[in-house]
Amino acid sequence: MVTLASGPALPWSNGVYSVKRHGVTITNCDSEPVQTPGCIQAHGALLVVRPSDLEILQVSENARAILGHDAADLLGRPLSAAVGEEPQASVRQFLDRGGADNNPLYVVTLPASAGVAALDVTVHTVDGVAVIELEATGRTDGIEPDYVGLLQKTVSRLQSATSVGELSRILSAEVRAITGFGRVMIYKFHADGHGEVFAESRDEAYAPWLGLHYPAEDIPRPAREIFKRVWCRPVPDVAGSLAELVPLAHPVSNAPLTMTQCALRGPSIMYTEYLRNMGVTAGLTMPIRQGGELWGLIACHHYAGPRHVSYPVRAACEFVAQIASLQLHSAKEREHVLYRLRVESVHNDLLARAAHEGGLATFFDGQPGMLEGLEAGGAALYQDGKWWKVGDTPSDEELDALARHLEGRPELARSTRRVYATDSLQQDYPPAAAFADRASGVLAVALAQGRRSLMMWFRPETIRVVEWGGNPHDKPTTLGPHGPRLTPRASFELFRESVRNRSLPWLDVEVDAAARLRVLVMDVIVGRAEQLADLNADLTRSNQELDAFAHAAGHDLKEPLRGIQQFANQLLESATRTDEEQRSKLEVLMRLTMRMDSLLDSLLHFSRVGRTTLDLESTDLDTVAREALEMVGSRTTNPSSEVVIPRELPRVHCDRVRVRDIFVNLLSNALKYNDKPSKQIEVGYIARGENLPRPGAPPGAAEHTIFFVKDNGIGISDKHLGPIFTLFRRLHAENEFGGGTGAGLTIVQKLVERHHGQIWVDSTLGWGSTFFFTLPGDGGP
Repeated sequence: MVTLASGPALPWSNGVYSVKRHGVTITNCDSEPVQTPGCIQAHGALLVVRPSDLEILQVSENARAILGHDAADLLGRPLSAAVGEEPQASVRQFLDRGGADNNPLYVVTLPASAGVAALDVTVHTVDGVAVIELEATGRTDGIEPDYVGLLQKTVSRLQSATSVGELSRILSAEVRAITGFGRVMIYKFHADGHGEVFAESRDEAYAPWLGLHYPAEDIPRPAREIFKRVWCRPVPDVAGSLAELVPLAHPVSNAPLTMTQCALRGPSIMYTEYLRNMGVTAGLTMPIRQGGELWGLIACHHYAGPRHVSYPVRAACEFVAQIASLQLHSAKEREHVLYRLRVESVHNDLLARAAHEGGLATFFDGQPGMLEGLEAGGAALYQDGKWWKVGDTPSDEELDALARHLEGRPELARSTRRVYATDSLQQDYPPAAAFADRASGVLAVALAQGRRSLMMWFRPETIRVVEWGGNPHDKPTTLGPHGPRLTPRASFELFRESVRNRSLPWLDVEVDAAARLRVLVMDVIVGRAEQLADLNADLTRSNQELDAFAHAAGHDLKEPLRGIQQFANQLLESATRTDEEQRSKLEVLMRLTMRMDSLLDSLLHFSRVGRTTLDLESTDLDTVAREALEMVGSRTTNPSSEVVIPRELPRVHCDRVRVRDIFVNLLSNALKYNDKPSKQIEVGYIARGENLPRPGAPPGAAEHTIFFVKDNGIGISDKHLGPIFTLFRRLHAENEFGGGTGAGLTIVQKLVERHHGQIWVDSTLGWGSTFFFTLPGDGGP
C-alpha cells in the first residue's frame, strides 16, 4: 500500500470522522475505520438511545425522509417521539430481557403512515448505548416465501456435500435461490491472501467468472476483519447516498459510534467504487469461516438497479453462512477421507517398524517408506547428527542452512502443533531459489524443542498459468476532493500470468497428517527413551555388581591362593629327590597357582578399567605411542624386530595413560604372536576422508580418524575373529607364544569403548593382522 511521508492528522484521530465527508486517501485506505464510518446508507434511519431512559442521543440526518421528523427535533427526546409509544414499549421489553449486546435482532415493525413506509426495527447494544435501525420491510401484499422450508432444504443439501467443491456449488445455488441476485460467487482466499472464484451460480446473460483470481488488495485488511465479526453485509444500492449521524460523535464521550454490527453501516467509498467499476448495482456479502479465520466469502451481485434485502432474507442468509462454515470441515474430511486413511495406514506401519527395529531411520529404509504416505517428491529427517533422505531433496549443506532458518520460525518454535507448511519457500527464505526444482514447497514438523530435530517433505516447483480478473499489478491513484488516493481497478479484463517458484499447495489433510505423525513419533521416542532408561539402569546395576565381584575376587581369592602356593612350595622343598612323582605333582600345583594368580590379576585389572574415571585432555598420540614402544621394546631381546611409525600421529582428546595401555597391549601381541625371522610392525593412522581399509570397518568409522597397529605375524583365521575380544579366551595352548591369560584384547576393547570408539581386526592366517581403532575425541567416563 502506498503511503505519504507526511500529511495532515487523520480525521478520525479526534473522534470526528465520516466516510461521506472525509472519504479515504492513500494515507489511510488500509487503516480506514470501517467499523466507525460516522454515516449510514440513506435507505434507512438509525437512532442511538440511552438504555436507561431511551433518550435519543444521536440520529441519522435523513430522519425526515424515513421517519417524518427532522433530526434536530428528535435529539434529547424519548424514543417514542420517533417511533410511537407501543414500539418504544417493545424496545424497552427487548432491552430488559438482555442478550442484545453486539447482536442485532428484529423487535417490531412500524406500520406505514402518511408518507412513511412500514419499517422493520432491529436493536442491539454496544459501548453502553442502544442502536436502533429502521428499514423498509420490503414486503408486499403477496405471500411471503416459506423461509423455514427453504432453509431446511438448503441445510439438507449442504450436509450431503462430499467435497469442498460440491459444497461451494450447492451453496452458491441455494443463496441465489433465496436472494434472487443475478450472480452468487463463492470466493476462496489462498494462503497469500489473494482470492479465487471457486464456485458460482449466475444468470445466463452474465459472463462466467469461475476460476478467476483477484489480488489480495481487492479486499483490504479492514474489510476482512469486519467479516470475522459479522455474518451479513448488505449494500442494496451501490450508488445510494449516505446520511451522517447527528451529532457525528457521541455528545458525552465524544467517541465515534461503533457500527460493526449495523446493517445500515455506511460502506467505504473504495468498496462502492470497486463495485461500480464491475457494473454491480447492489451487493450482499457473507463470510465463510474456519476456526475463527476467514476461509472465503459468499458474494452476491446484482446488475439491474437497487435490490433491497429485507431482514428475513438477511437472517436466512446469515443462517446459511453459519451452516456452510460448520459444514466446511466435514466436507474437507469427506473429500480426502480415502487419502487420509491411506496416509494414516502408512504412517502407522512406519511407526510400528520404528518401534520394533529401534529408530526413525527405518522411515528411509524399507517398505513402506516416507514417500508412500504424503504425496511429495522427497523427504528428509535429521537424527543422530546426520540427514536421512529419500527422493529429490536439497543437499546436506542446503538442508543445514534451511534447518537453521526454520528453527526460528514461530510455527515450529512456539506453536502447539509445531508444523510449518508453504508452497512458496522462496518468499520466506530467498536462498531456496537455488533448489526450487526440488523444494519450492516444504512441509516440516519439529520433533523436539531446543535442538535440531526436523522431519520434512518437499515438493518441486510447478509452473502454473493463473487467470486474473484484471491486471493484479495495477494500482492506480487519482486526485480526489481530499487529496490523492488509491482507486479500485477499473479493468477486469482477463489477465494471464505464469506463476513460478511455487509447488502444489499442501492440503489441510496433509498438514493434519504431519501434525499427527509428529505426536505419534514423539510417543515412540518417549517410549524408547523410557525403555532405554530402564535398560541403562539395569546395565548400570549389572556393571556395578560385576565390578564389585571382580574386585572382591581379585582381593579375597588371592589370600587363600597365596596360602596354597606357600604350602606347595614348602612341600616341594621338603620332598626327597627320589620321590619324583610327588615332586612332579607339586610343580604342577605351583604352576596352577601361579596361573590362577595371573588370572586374578587380569580380572582385577579388567574391573578397574570399567570403574576408573577417564582423565580426558588434549594428547599428543605420537608421544604416547613412542612411550608404549619403549615399554614394549624393553621386553624383547630379538634384534630383528622392527617397529616403525611412518608419519607423526595427531593430537586427540583422550586419557593419556589408558590410550598408552591400548598401544602397549597391541604392540605386545604383535611381537608375541609372530613366528617370522624378521618381525615387522607398523603403527599409523588413516585420516578422516581418506580411503578406508578393506571391508570390515563398522558403520560410522569413516567419520573419525582411524589408528592401527599392523604386524606380519601368525594371523588369525576367519572363524576365530569374533571370539578374540572375549575375556580369558586364548586361541593357542597355554605354553605357546609365551603363555598369557587371554585378557589383553578384552581390556583394549574396554578402553576403546570407554572413549566412545570402535575396534576391529583385519587378518589373514599366516600373513599377519591389523588392529584398527577409533578415538572420537568426545568420549567421557
